[in-house]
Amino acid sequence: MDKLSEMQVFVAAVKSGSFSAAGRELELSPSAVSKLISRMESRLGVRLLNRTTRTLSLTEGGQVYYQRCLDILQDVEAAEDALSGFGQIPKGILRINSSPGFARQQLLPLLPGFKSRYPEIEIELQLSGFSVDLIGERIDVAIRLGELEDTSLVARKLGESQRLVCASPDYIERFGKPRTPTELEQHQCLRVSTNEAFNRWRFFRDGQSELVEVSQGFVTDNVEALYEYALLGGGIVRLSSFMVGEAIASGRLIPLLQEYEIDKQQIHLLYAHRRHLPAKVRVFVDYLLEQFTPSPPWR
Repeated sequence: MDKLSEMQVFVAAVKSGSFSAAGRELELSPSAVSKLISRMESRLGVRLLNRTTRTLSLTEGGQVYYQRCLDILQDVEAAEDALSGFGQIPKGILRINSSPGFARQQLLPLLPGFKSRYPEIEIELQLSGFSVDLIGERIDVAIRLGELEDTSLVARKLGESQRLVCASPDYIERFGKPRTPTELEQHQCLRVSTNEAFNRWRFFRDGQSELVEVSQGFVTDNVEALYEYALLGGGIVRLSSFMVGEAIASGRLIPLLQEYEIDKQQIHLLYAHRRHLPAKVRVFVDYLLEQFTPSPPWR
């Protein structure tokens, strides 16, 4: 077995946590996997794995080797992906990064249709509220909300979403409606712990702007939790229309302070500049643009 294949077996054993699981994935017997890794350790002169009857764990040297193996295997995959751009059938692993809220409300419902259209593309969806290094972390495409920082990435606009302030009928029945932005300070306003800018609510009316920094009430690091807690009557929330539009239409949330204008949130699809864009990325970009432009579904 060549060294690249050995690395694939080693990585599979580490990821699955056992020789048996790695063997099932690679169609090898557990003893074949064990013997192969033992031969690798003998050749390298370093013990890679600590073995017990139930688990495998990396040694210090094994951790270093594992990271290098991941890098090498991902480079090989990237090389093959580059060639797939010339093929007629898009295929390979498509790594997508998105915020949890947008993924649940807008992206996930579209992925089965994309997968049906391109069955040879495997989807790996990463959910994060933070920006990631697409090139460094080998992300194919990312969906970003808000203003873009200066970037060397390709940005395609999917649309924009109006932010709305709203609360459940139960909350309004118990605590009433705020009539002005200032009155929000007397209410339970739902906040995010990981982004202070999210907790600064700006309102516009008659050419004047008013900023309210919400500082009391429920706080979490997950926007989806804010949405669910607002539905339960936990407080007043400010979220994009793509998240709350359906709940407002069904009466589960009531919009507030509608006499004021609130800022809109831009939504972009980002991917790295490439001379030969892999087919899997090209068709995904085209698919999302087809779904969201010229008019996104949350309007």
